[in-house]
Amino acid sequence: MFLAAPPAPAPPHTGGLLALIPGTAGLLTVAVLGIALLLVLIIKVRLQPFVALLTVSLAVGLAAGLSVTELFGTVQKSDAVSLIESGMGGILGHVAIIIGLGTMLGAILEVSGGAEVLSARLLRLFGERRAPLAMGLTGLIFGIPVFFDVGIFVLAPIVYAAAKKSGKSILLICMPLLAGLSMTHAFLPPHPGPVAAAGLFKVDLGWVLLMGLVCGLPAVLAAWGYAAWIGKRIFVPVPQDMVEAADEAKAAVTQERRAAGAGPTEEPVSLATVLLIIGTPLLLILLATFSSIALPPSTGRSVLEFFGHPFVALTIALLMSYYLLGIRRGWSRTSLERVSTASLKPVGNIILVVGAGGIFGAVLKGSGVATALADTFHHVGLPVLVLAYLLSLLLRVAQGSATVAIVTTAGIVVPLVENQGMSQAQLALIIMAISAGSIFASHVNDGGFWMVSKYFGITERDTLKSWTVLESVLSLAGFAVAAAVSLVV
Repeated sequence: MFLAAPPAPAPPHTGGLLALIPGTAGLLTVAVLGIALLLVLIIKVRLQPFVALLTVSLAVGLAAGLSVTELFGTVQKSDAVSLIESGMGGILGHVAIIIGLGTMLGAILEVSGGAEVLSARLLRLFGERRAPLAMGLTGLIFGIPVFFDVGIFVLAPIVYAAAKKSGKSILLICMPLLAGLSMTHAFLPPHPGPVAAAGLFKVDLGWVLLMGLVCGLPAVLAAWGYAAWIGKRIFVPVPQDMVEAADEAKAAVTQERRAAGAGPTEEPVSLATVLLIIGTPLLLILLATFSSIALPPSTGRSVLEFFGHPFVALTIALLMSYYLLGIRRGWSRTSLERVSTASLKPVGNIILVVGAGGIFGAVLKGSGVATALADTFHHVGLPVLVLAYLLSLLLRVAQGSATVAIVTTAGIVVPLVENQGMSQAQLALIIMAISAGSIFASHVNDGGFWMVSKYFGITERDTLKSWTVLESVLSLAGFAVAAAVSLVV
């Protein structure tokens, strides 16, 4: 099926430093040069990523024709939100709270020995040689009800424990987990991208879920294969700052127990307790998500949505860990406070870098790159499935957010398929192509890139070799399956 995209409006900003280049070409040139400059500053110059992201964001904004007012707002209008503020606040308003709660929860699991208990059971169940498989399945299962970033922060201590116990590169353990989390986030309801696309295409969520599994499961198997290959070739130890924070917290707890006349050791944590603490927020989030889809507005639905919000669900889990892993086992409130505070020390850099990545993405969007991409493709005759994938892929590479790439591409492609008589299954496959494109080549303008890099102690260069390529393998394999299935549906 060969269809052309509808004409796109002219990009809003064409008067930047590259004004001599026609609008669309100028914007795309600015985006490419900006990303290239950012990579050079971080990898070659070794500029601190937060500083590099902020510097390049300002340079790209000015080159693309954004005004100083659009970038920074004005002194006179204190209520005007600038791109810098909206980019930083937009991502950190959600991520910073989750990072803080998830990090403290992870620290309690780590210091109490809970993470080690769970990782030991998984390793015994699958065997140490199959530890990556255990982590991959964990990512798939936990990734269904929770967002990608929530999964990282809750499950990271298990990765640390498994990597320390096996003595292998943390890449070998964390990459399969990340592949599972990423696949579910992009391909499966109830995650926001697939759900939003289903609404725009008017496709039943059951078809989206079915095609998501059909396309996503083979894709994640391909990603696990790459994870096994790269994990054996790049050794990355468990991040030292996380180790030091955990050791400091353990030492503080031991010292306080001795001062209180208790023994330096505690009763081992039960696996059931660990699963209860980890499973509670997952269950609450899952109930809230499905209630918002399946239930009409009501008091009961509002209650489920309140307790299932990630902020509330993680707070409940953290308080449960304080009692079940701490107070009930003889910890003092001072010990709990010290463990929590020590765990937050490595987090400041993560928050700043993720926020700066949000600024970069906001500047790229505000400069009209999405419109420029649509304008570039509206005269190109391509099968709609291929066009959907390429548009989503380019939007992802340009601005970083998978969800934004899915929603934006769906808005562009929906007019192409209206009145074409496509079945629900065919429309669901187009959504899968969009979803596959939305996870291609996670790099420096994606907050997830920096979460993976900083939380697992991977250098930017090695993150590009491992995580960025892993996402590309996941994307290409998912699209390949969608394309193959479309031939018979």
